Amino acid sequence: MGVPGEGFGTVTGSEDAAASVADLEPAERDLDEIIAEDSDVDDVEDSDVDDVDDDVDDEADDEDADDEGPDETDLSSLEEEGEIAADYIEGLLDIADLDGDIDMDVEGDRAVVSVVGATLNELVGDDGEVLEALQELTRLAVHRRTGARARLMLDVGGFRARRRSELADLGRSVAEEVARTGEPKKLRAMSPFERKIIHDAVASAGLRSESEGEEPNRRVVVFPAS
Repeated sequence: MGVPGEGFGTVTGSEDAAASVADLEPAERDLDEIIAEDSDVDDVEDSDVDDVDDDVDDEADDEDADDEGPDETDLSSLEEEGEIAADYIEGLLDIADLDGDIDMDVEGDRAVVSVVGATLNELVGDDGEVLEALQELTRLAVHRRTGARARLMLDVGGFRARRRSELADLGRSVAEEVARTGEPKKLRAMSPFERKIIHDAVASAGLRSESEGEEPNRRVVVFPAS
């Protein structure tokens, strides 16, 4: 593990990983059981859940770091978040008997933890549902250790990078269609990460978009230019 303030790298193994996770979750379970049980956050106070999992504003908060980097103090805190998250994910990999290296970095004002070096479809799921659940569990794990809201991003096998490119293309395509027809278009339900990319692509095309509905059925509507 890197030392806060000395940068990040790749974790390939840790004797203390499972022990670190044991402090957060029971260790002798299958990954599916952990995801299913931890997703029911009845054991976390409502105020804690609100801190960690607010309904994120697509335009300003989730999944895209600010252009300005953190100061030295914030950088140390973000590196600490990354290390806690890496230990947590490494413990889950050990429990599920899955292989993969863990990369840690800081991008803008958030820690980024990526599982690389293996095909890990089990950790992504259809359209990234499992990845989203794991990210929220990891944020909760960090929150329990630090007491602060975590905005870290978790990626597995480069899924988010590929998805970002696909969604940017979709956003541009829908914007072109709406500009041509003059009719608003409603997209399918998406995660905050996905909606943010669509909003950015539509804005770049000079059109307006809004999110409507409640999670998990919140979706983007694209409007023609006024």
